Amino acid sequence: MKIAIASDHAGFEYKEAIKAWLVAAGYDVTDFGTSSTAPVDYPDFIRPAAQAVANGECERGIVLGGSGNGEAMVANKVRGVRCALCWNDETASLSRHHNDANVLSMGERMISKEIALRIVEIWLATPFDGGRHIARIAKMMSNE
Repeated sequence: MKIAIASDHAGFEYKEAIKAWLVAAGYDVTDFGTSSTAPVDYPDFIRPAAQAVANGECERGIVLGGSGNGEAMVANKVRGVRCALCWNDETASLSRHHNDANVLSMGERMISKEIALRIVEIWLATPFDGGRHIARIAKMMSNE
């Protein structure tokens, strides 16, 4: 599976840790930046990663920042993206089971690195349930 990953300066350390974990686990990773903890504007990095998911270049995306809120908002402005802000096992699992989230957002200042890595593992392994959720997603995406 090909994964797009991006962060701003506040999510850089987790981005690097998650990228290393993904590569070690056999995922193909495309890093859209940033490349350090120097202050940057998160839309400059998050939008290209979300666009890579939307256009099929990558199957899923992971975006990171201080809280993950702004990153999720930017990603969700891209047509075809369903970005979920996750902070624990259950939000990660449900974002996939019920919402078929194709982008994951997390905040480095909100959760530990261990929790972030566990969320990534759960989120990547969890399938979409389909069924009754298909019509709900269609309604959600109909506003695009």
